[in-house]
Amino acid sequence: QVQLVESGGGSVQSGGSLRLSCTAPGFTSNGCGVDWYRQATGKQREWLSSISTFGSTSYAASVKGRFTISKDKAKDTVYLEMNSLKPEDTAMYSCRGSSGDYCRDNYWGQGTQVTVSS
Repeated sequence: QVQLVESGGGSVQSGGSLRLSCTAPGFTSNGCGVDWYRQATGKQREWLSSISTFGSTSYAASVKGRFTISKDKAKDTVYLEMNSLKPEDTAMYSCRGSSGDYCRDNYWGQGTQVTVSS
């Protein structure tokens, strides 16, 4: 069973920064890449950012310019550097690894909570 593990969440004041980590065995060099999502209480899950096996990146408009995704292939880890955090960034953050035909095989971590206070 493939398992992704997130870490790095916590509580921070508005304007602060956090770096999330996602240990994603096999997904930094193979498969379809790794994505970051978040889900705030009472809201739908929101896609934030993706990084492909080739290193290309993409971002949601809500985080572009504030969040940066990167990876360390040697450590099989994907990072999400989050700057200029706002209270509305408060959510459970999860990473997803995709593989298989048409990238239909998805594997999720358990999530890490980020709380931003004003």
